[in-house]
Amino acid sequence: MRKTSLVLGVVAALVVVALYATRVRTPPIRDDDGRLIPGSVASLEQVTLGSLDQYVLIRGHDAGNPILLFLHGGPGMPMMYLAHAFQRELERDFLVVHWDQRGAGKSYSEDVPAESLNVEQLLSDTRELVEALRSRYAAEKIYLAGHSFGSYLGILFAARHPELLHAYIGIGQVVDEERAAEIQDEFIRVTARERGTEEALQELEEKGAGARERWLFELGGELYQHTSWMPLLWTGLRAPEYSLHDAMNVGKGSSFSSRHMQYNAISGPLIDQVTTVAVPVYFFSGRHDYTTPFELVEMYYERLEAPAKRIVWFDDSAHFPFFEEPERFAAEMRAVLAEP
Repeated sequence: MRKTSLVLGVVAALVVVALYATRVRTPPIRDDDGRLIPGSVASLEQVTLGSLDQYVLIRGHDAGNPILLFLHGGPGMPMMYLAHAFQRELERDFLVVHWDQRGAGKSYSEDVPAESLNVEQLLSDTRELVEALRSRYAAEKIYLAGHSFGSYLGILFAARHPELLHAYIGIGQVVDEERAAEIQDEFIRVTARERGTEEALQELEEKGAGARERWLFELGGELYQHTSWMPLLWTGLRAPEYSLHDAMNVGKGSSFSSRHMQYNAISGPLIDQVTTVAVPVYFFSGRHDYTTPFELVEMYYERLEAPAKRIVWFDDSAHFPFFEEPERFAAEMRAVLAEP
């Protein structure tokens, strides 16, 4: 036990040293022979959205490729620090943009006004960013992908601004939080009984919502092949775009955003409030996702009206199909790009 602790301590120390020693940057895009690709984009920069400086990462083999903007989850849980692990194939076909929203990740600061953390402000920030990207890269429309909380923002944006989008892709699509909680609790109870995990049953009984996230992870409802958030943490620590300070701010930003976020855009669940979207809609859903339960995604799919719509199932994923099945994810995004 003492030896294991020593090894873990050494590994952690080496990671910290590496993070301090490495300059924060996004690596240039090179071909298979290591040559810099002419016309490629690899930019990590600050932009001002809603009078607040925020960070964006823009990468792609060709500045003229279609823009794919990701809206991350949370609230306040960035996707940028995972980008290096899953998006290199996407960069061949898209100009991929990650944005750490106000109060999240690299955009976290104690100076972010708590009252500005509301859905309407984030939708306004999204609009500013989309317009800036369209102007810079002479793009009439973009592809918008939202993950988890970002799918809440994303489908609201798609419903309001279809003229700005080619299509909307909901990954781990939020549908109805109240119904989701009921399904999550039932999943934890059933799975815990099957596995003889009495601790999960007891903790759920005692803590209710406070126990859900832990047991969704431990029982495979967040990451299908893993029992904790550690794979996400270790992947994030290797992100070249993040300093140690940025990495430490991930948890701070998530807590800050979750604590202060105001849901002021609609008055009920999406499945009741947003039933028509005037652009093609794709739901990318893990078959084992109980964070945004897959059965609710199916229900929403049936109710939603759109000029085209499709569910793409990821059989070996839970809530993070882009991270759990990156090659399949890239292939399915190319299929979306190929559709008229």
